[in-house]
Amino acid sequence: MAKLGDWIDPRPTGIYLPAADIWIDPSQPVRRALVTHGHADHARGGHEAVWATPQTLAIMEARYGSQNGNPVAYGERITMHGIDIRFVPAGHVLGSAQIVLEHRGERIVVSGDYKRREDPTCAPFEPVPCDVFVTEATFGLPVFRHPETHDELDKLLAALRANPERCVLVGAYALGKAQRVISELRVMGFDDPIYIHGALQRLCDLYIEQGVDLGELRPATGVAKAELQGRIILCPPGALNDRWSRRLPDPITAMASGWMRVRQRARQRNVELPLILSDHADWDELTRTILELEPREVWVTHGREDALVHWCRLHQVKARALDLAGFEDEDD
Repeated sequence: MAKLGDWIDPRPTGIYLPAADIWIDPSQPVRRALVTHGHADHARGGHEAVWATPQTLAIMEARYGSQNGNPVAYGERITMHGIDIRFVPAGHVLGSAQIVLEHRGERIVVSGDYKRREDPTCAPFEPVPCDVFVTEATFGLPVFRHPETHDELDKLLAALRANPERCVLVGAYALGKAQRVISELRVMGFDDPIYIHGALQRLCDLYIEQGVDLGELRPATGVAKAELQGRIILCPPGALNDRWSRRLPDPITAMASGWMRVRQRARQRNVELPLILSDHADWDELTRTILELEPREVWVTHGREDALVHWCRLHQVKARALDLAGFEDEDD
């Protein structure tokens, strides 16, 4: 008797579909790749051909140069050697997708990275009932329950109001997190110019080109210290405490990440204002998604696999961890 999902082959370097000779999010260059989203641990350069959403291809071109890209719109169906393939929104970052595979009467959903919270910068997660759900587990422990987004950003605005002679310097990853922080602040009615480190400019411009309204952005470099008093400034996490930040007006250092739930991580980065803001599903969202989709099996990858596998088994869902290499959690 055939084993469920035996036509898909999870390997350390990615998920391989032998019938179509194509990989999903391979960690090294391959002949043919399906890519879920643009973060560097999922989207590598050097593939001979890539299938991804138009936004993900634009991100890959911005990062790696010209791609032999094949754009696949959300909901569009393509067929490769008898495998039907669709890309549906994952709610992670701009252009992020779950890859829905149908073959031999089975449906497998490879979710990539995803979240269930509203995000003005990307299409929301679309639940797809399936036989096998391949899920991340970045925050796959019960301790990770993310607070409401605007409650966290209220802390940022309160710090700004209470310290008009200082600035708030927010460390945020260049793809997804920086643009989400900006966009969420705009949704909350913050219309002042927001200043950004030069390393964020290219991807902020790309988001704007893709129709995401970020309001007025100004470069932070070369600006007089007095002009930056009472301002919000965004930079890559690595610039929070380097020479670049020393020219700012007594910055309140903040960091936007789901990992700010872990106090030791905030201390390690000398973060004065931790902002728990994640682009990944938290524990409740991971488990709720599994209950909603009702898969026959759950395959868990990159993160805290053991706890989520254990939870699945307690809820009579067959589950196993995949040994995929090269996936990081630092893009959160």
